Amino acid sequence: MRRPRCPRTLAVLARWLLGTGLVTWRYLWETTPLYRGGECRGDETDLPPRLPPEAVDSRVQLAQDGTGPLFHRLFRVRITDADVAPARLVEWICCDFKRFVPSEVVDIHTGELREQGLDVDDELLVEMPGPWNGPVKVVHRDDDRLHLVTLRGHMEAGQVQFRAREDDGLLVFEIELWACPATRLVHLLYSHLRLAKEIQLNMWVRFCLSAAEMSGGRPLDGVHISTRWLESPEGTPVRPLSSAGKSAPAGAPGHRAPPTGGFGEPGASRQHGRGSGR
Repeated sequence: MRRPRCPRTLAVLARWLLGTGLVTWRYLWETTPLYRGGECRGDETDLPPRLPPEAVDSRVQLAQDGTGPLFHRLFRVRITDADVAPARLVEWICCDFKRFVPSEVVDIHTGELREQGLDVDDELLVEMPGPWNGPVKVVHRDDDRLHLVTLRGHMEAGQVQFRAREDDGLLVFEIELWACPATRLVHLLYSHLRLAKEIQLNMWVRFCLSAAEMSGGRPLDGVHISTRWLESPEGTPVRPLSSAGKSAPAGAPGHRAPPTGGFGEPGASRQHGRGSGR
């Protein structure tokens, strides 16, 4: 006998109505500066990295399976006075991913994890308000990086990486995404109405700020956000191979990550402060 779904439906509805309102309120009154460069057209360096062949099966939802343009977004926070090393921060993310997301609108479900937390082939279900959930799978993990790919049913088609590193005495945490809207409806909400894009921005900004808090430090100069886009990636689904026969990893020479002080178009950095933004 199937259990009634009413309690679950009410929980999703409450998260949609109350949680979205609370997140919106916090976003409008967020005092941490958000530097959002004007969106600009990208090039081949904005294509997603090549995945290991063994990681791709019929459930994986790659960028070329989506609809509309490919968006390449980078969220970066530089953390001062951190108490932990980059590897320790990545370990915490792998072991307690749920702690880093805005719980008002997002819930994280995983299967039984091993002692080291998320690892290759482990899956997460990111439960969000509305008709979509976000199933993803781990395709790579090492000391400084967690790499996920979307699965069928996700509102986006693509990949996301979470990285931490040291730079000039600071702890630098980054979230980098390469994704297309999964359906025409998501394309409308994301690319035209911008609703889904702003919800995504809020979620990953909160993740960056949670990373700073968990590290015991504080953001040095706010959160920097870069957004570049390409036409539909059909026919060019991954970054071209380098002369060595390997796809250049994100952040490596040949991959033009936006500079810290000038995200998006050169000189187009914009500060989002209390009650402002676009």
